[in-house]
Amino acid sequence: MIYSDFHMHSCFSSDSDSKMEDMVKGAIDKGLKTICFTDHYDFMYPALGEPKWDFIFSIPDYFNSVQALKERYQKQIEIRCGVELGLRNEPDLRQEVKSFYDKLTTAYPFDFIIGSTHVLESTDPYYDRYWEGKTKEQGLNDYFRAIKENAEFYSCFDVYGHLDYIIRYVRDTEKDYKISDYQDILDEALKKLITSGKGIEINTSGFKYGLGRPHPKPEILKRYKELGGTILSIGSDAHKPEHLACDFKKAKNLLNELGFSYYTIFRDRKPIQMKL
Repeated sequence: MIYSDFHMHSCFSSDSDSKMEDMVKGAIDKGLKTICFTDHYDFMYPALGEPKWDFIFSIPDYFNSVQALKERYQKQIEIRCGVELGLRNEPDLRQEVKSFYDKLTTAYPFDFIIGSTHVLESTDPYYDRYWEGKTKEQGLNDYFRAIKENAEFYSCFDVYGHLDYIIRYVRDTEKDYKISDYQDILDEALKKLITSGKGIEINTSGFKYGLGRPHPKPEILKRYKELGGTILSIGSDAHKPEHLACDFKKAKNLLNELGFSYYTIFRDRKPIQMKL
């Protein structure tokens, strides 16, 4: 079984209104044994002044809040402190972003760090601006290329998050794609992650978004295993208590079908293999 959720958000993330304590109580109610807060920290977001979110918060306040909950609920659940960093591949920005994240992750004792691509070409695929003048295939190709470049450039993370996040927001009724159309780019990204000792995650929010599968799609998980990948975290990407551990049973069954026997949790940035 899967008793750990290693991708979850609280009101420290700009896109969540949920109190940390409510997330903890929700995790306890669902029988989880370990959780890791991974609130959004996207340095230099909002892109081009997008007004909706900023994805920046006080790291000291964050650690203090997690520590207080650790002490309060230590007999009921193990709570760890992580973060989800937004990586950028634009040549004029990425060195500044890398330097900032390197300092941040050295200064604070995170248990776990997710690296994610939410923004490229100075906008988020969530917004129409990204898709203007692009086909679905062009948009996906640029997104996967950004992941490859980020995997090569950054070392501040442990696991790359929701590798095909972009598919949620394609301006197309069919929210799917063929792995073969992007095989070379994806293989390069996966190989770099593996050789760098980094993992990927199975993010079950894809079921919540109506995709009928997790992020990334099973073919990418299978390819990751074929290339020798063994570090695989599992997270719901919950922004509300009711979404914690969402569809974890489906995730377990899928991973078993693909030949995985273990998933990975982290403490002090070190991977720990857990039997499925």
